[in-house]
Amino acid sequence: MGGAVSAGEDNDELIDNLKEAQYIRTELVEQAFRAIDRADYYLEEFKDNAYKDLAWKHGNIHLSAPCIYSEVMEALDLQPGLSFLNLGSGTGYLSSMVGLILGPFGVNHGVELHSDVIEYAKQKLDFFIKTSDSFDKFEFCEPSFVTGNCLEISPDCTQYDRVYCGAGVQKEHEDYMKNLLKVGGILVMPLEEKLTKITRTGPSAWETKKILAVSFAPLIQPNHADSGKSRLVHLPPVAVRSLQDLARIAIRGTLKKLIHQEALSRGGPGLKNPPRFKRRRVRRRRMETIVFLDKEVFASRISNPSDDNNNTHNPEDVEEERGDEEETPQASELKAEPPVNFLREKVLSLPLPDPLKYYLLYYREK
Repeated sequence: MGGAVSAGEDNDELIDNLKEAQYIRTELVEQAFRAIDRADYYLEEFKDNAYKDLAWKHGNIHLSAPCIYSEVMEALDLQPGLSFLNLGSGTGYLSSMVGLILGPFGVNHGVELHSDVIEYAKQKLDFFIKTSDSFDKFEFCEPSFVTGNCLEISPDCTQYDRVYCGAGVQKEHEDYMKNLLKVGGILVMPLEEKLTKITRTGPSAWETKKILAVSFAPLIQPNHADSGKSRLVHLPPVAVRSLQDLARIAIRGTLKKLIHQEALSRGGPGLKNPPRFKRRRVRRRRMETIVFLDKEVFASRISNPSDDNNNTHNPEDVEEERGDEEETPQASELKAEPPVNFLREKVLSLPLPDPLKYYLLYYREK
């Protein structure tokens, strides 16, 4: 059993591999993937497998393979301010990456069948907000999760700009999924063993594109044996931001602009990460048939605009990847100082009461 790309030593190398194989193709998606460490969503005893391009399942907790998530993120064509619905939101890993792109005025909702997974997702979300330095490089659309069967969403719920379903959708539920979309919206879901992108071009008009051959566990059908009644899932209302929240967003945005201007005047990177040296690694030809663990299979790429056009080297050839004009440094030279959180330093230097400083920092621990 193998993955579509080579295993990485850390999150950044995993993203490098996904970019090289063209699963990640846009800067926004790359930034979101780099900002959230995939290993943070694993149980401690399984973290050794976090940077492999494999699905992972433990009890009700499930993560799709990185190449699946990257194809989903690219297909959703995310933009700031959109509304997003994640059906089968699981650990919240995908919802959190989406939230980094949607920004503070987006909508980010998830429906998950298992209440224990909802609690796990909330813990991981809280850990990300409170401990990740990358959080300060974005304005975040925090996801909200509700427990229930995604096939029982209340008919009076709002429609969404973007919808993703993380379980296999039976053909009889295709129209149900489509009706969750606004006109102009995009739905991505596994349908008939294909990861499928559906765009709603009009009230009754659709465009469909097959992306990948996949095999997901199917959606669990509602069970009304106990009461005989449907348990409708009520999604969170689309709430208007409080004045206090808007003030925090505005102040943080102003400070970021100030930091950026100061950095430009000094020729520094500001809030951006400094350039990284890529490690020396073996370049492998992308495989055409892939099998994942736990009932999730990646069979082949259906849409592949650059199928090894210039890849004439032996799959075992080694390519030394270097910095722009310098040789790859030795391992001892790769140990750079931890990046500085300029926004945090700026907030802590303001002549404000400590409670207000902590509020501007989302009461974060670092």
